Amino acid sequence: MNAAEAQDVKTLLLQNNDQYRQLAEQHHQLDNRLHELADRPYLSPSEQLEKATIKKRKLALKDRMEAITRDFLQGRGSS
Repeated sequence: MNAAEAQDVKTLLLQNNDQYRQLAEQHHQLDNRLHELADRPYLSPSEQLEKATIKKRKLALKDRMEAITRDFLQGRGSS
């Protein structure tokens, strides 16, 4: 699948799959928080822990979104 096809599938899932849409929104919120932390000149130990936790949560959300994408494509008969 090329980049354009991948974007089309993502758009379709965002429009039609509530779970995918919720995961994408959570991912976006975590990304925003990560940017807020990155803009700070210094992070406290608790903020450093928060940053590491956010990165792990974002990765887990992305993995779940990719699993939904794979399931969707398999259901359509694509590989």
